Amino acid sequence: MAFPQQFLDELVSRCDIVDVVSSYVTLTRKGGNYFGLCPFHNEKTPSFSVSPDKQIYHCFGCKHGGGVINFIMEIENLSFPDAVRFLAKRANMEVPEDDRDQEAAHRRQRVLALNKDAARWFYQNLSTPQGAAVAAYLDRRQITRKTAVSFGLGAALDSWDSLLTAMLAKGYSKAELLAAGLVVQNQQGRLYDKFRNRLMFPVIDVRGDVVAFGGRVLDKSEPKYVNTQETIVYSKRRNLYGINLAKKSKRPNIILCEGNIDVITLHQAGFDNAVASMGTALTTEQTRILSRYTKELVLCYDNDNAGKAATEKAIALLENSEFTVRVLQLPRRLVDGEYVKQDVDDFIKFHGAAAFEGILNGSENQMDFRMDAVATKYDLSDDQQRISYAGEVSQLIASLPNAVEREVYAGRAAERAGISREAMLLEVKRAFGKRKNQERRALQKENQNIAALHQPKSRALRYDDVRSAMAEEGVIRLLYLDGSLASHCRALPPEAFSSPLLAEAYRLLLEAAGQGRPPSSAVWDQHFTPEEMGHLTSVLQKPESLAAADRSLPDYIHIIQESADKRRSGTDEDPLLAAKDKFKEKKGYGGKQNG
Repeated sequence: MAFPQQFLDELVSRCDIVDVVSSYVTLTRKGGNYFGLCPFHNEKTPSFSVSPDKQIYHCFGCKHGGGVINFIMEIENLSFPDAVRFLAKRANMEVPEDDRDQEAAHRRQRVLALNKDAARWFYQNLSTPQGAAVAAYLDRRQITRKTAVSFGLGAALDSWDSLLTAMLAKGYSKAELLAAGLVVQNQQGRLYDKFRNRLMFPVIDVRGDVVAFGGRVLDKSEPKYVNTQETIVYSKRRNLYGINLAKKSKRPNIILCEGNIDVITLHQAGFDNAVASMGTALTTEQTRILSRYTKELVLCYDNDNAGKAATEKAIALLENSEFTVRVLQLPRRLVDGEYVKQDVDDFIKFHGAAAFEGILNGSENQMDFRMDAVATKYDLSDDQQRISYAGEVSQLIASLPNAVEREVYAGRAAERAGISREAMLLEVKRAFGKRKNQERRALQKENQNIAALHQPKSRALRYDDVRSAMAEEGVIRLLYLDGSLASHCRALPPEAFSSPLLAEAYRLLLEAAGQGRPPSSAVWDQHFTPEEMGHLTSVLQKPESLAAADRSLPDYIHIIQESADKRRSGTDEDPLLAAKDKFKEKKGYGGKQNG
């Protein structure tokens, strides 16, 4: 919805961005700005800046940026309207709602209420004769009733429409059941329960809302798991199974497992810091959630090829992040003379919690795991393969930025390969030097292209006229610093701008100044996508002297007008219509999607 601009101005003024961001990110003041580790991408050196004067944030690494509303949208994974409501609640402000938006909010709340009632219904079934098969399955898996209560486990009955009938009787509509993903519609239009004769796992988010379900079969039939599809309240990329409980753990880390049963078994055994990643590879959105509660992750995937591949992907995602990453590899179990893989659930049942604690305490770091993975490719009793191993492992060790770490791991690799420490250190030094030379050449190549340095990173936002765009950026910075300068821009219409994005940002600043409103991110919040806001905050981060505005502003205006005259001389097209059409074409739609 389009919120009244006066309301947004007041909301932003009440929600100081440093206070809001500080509840998610540890910030340190440096000069006029605050810096911290970016919550939107993995890094070890702070590149995330918050400006109390401009009331904006910007990451120089991933280019995320915006005002306080954009920050809440990103960090809480909320739509624009929901982020506004989130901040309004924080500031004790009443939100002006229109009918359309009230309807959307009502639909969302109804789906959440339906999920909660469905979870209760599934749980109650465990105590009925119809749910006896699921209750017996829990007994076989040694899951206690106390644990079942903690996780809200339940039973989907062996029936086509028992949940459908029960929820309709509670007053929910068929459309709501479809929206929640609890029922399925066949080609004839008939509705039936999606989950039937299964152990049910409610998925509960960090706020305590039931957002989805997973259902497991009771035998060896396929598919083993059926899960809720994406809905208006659920995205599997943005949720972790068990996070509602693990976030309260007093343990210093979080254990990341493959499956729901693994999480439940670990919690029951006293490891209440376990979560699972919803049947997907670990995602950036999930790491953002995890970063709120821990700085150490223990990867505990199954000890098979798929589990090792998942571990490698997770390590790659977490590389250069603020997380300390360790890998817990469960030993194989001897069965009938053969070693077979065992998951967390197997290990706890056969060896007990104390044995798992011992392995957890001795779990290796991610570099040890990756070096082990390299070693398994080679027969280190063969001279030629030892040479190949040394070449590959030295490349891996060379990726470490710390010289002491490189020396330590080079020693370990040398010992494993049966070669001298000096020889391995020489290989690592050579690989590190080659890596640095490649980075230096890449930087030099980028620096040689002066125009490219001034271009937005996103191709969709690239400037057609860099010289004019640099002046346009300067005008925007000056107007953002001092809205009264708009009176000096009467001769500069927005259509004179070469960049459609900058033209629209300029137009909105002029409009705000004409209404007597102060320049702030609230001027732009309802009009631009997160990517566009990220670029605009990068523009605002560039240095600009307000004291020199009497000289720089006329110079900027002259460059923009001169460039516009040159463009006009080559076409008879109406420049205002051309600018508007170009802006819409680059955006792909007419305005920011707020639903």
